[in-house]
Amino acid sequence: MLVLDANVGQNAINQVVAFDDALGLTGLIVSKLDGTAKGGILAALAAKRPVPVRFIGVGEGIDDLRPFDARAFVDALIEDE
Repeated sequence: MLVLDANVGQNAINQVVAFDDALGLTGLIVSKLDGTAKGGILAALAAKRPVPVRFIGVGEGIDDLRPFDARAFVDALIEDE
């Protein structure tokens, strides 16, 4: 698993490609989705290197790490627009 900061933007693609090539990733944890990051990088990642997102971080506490629900994520993106 690789933990990505949602604020790194396009650099996340380079990180995922490098780690996946070296280690064979089985999943991602995307943190800091509670701030200004909308998580749009997930669409670009899915197109370039489809590694499943397992968890998302929506706060600073341990209880703020949640299983990733793709449908709920997309619905939230559309609602916020």
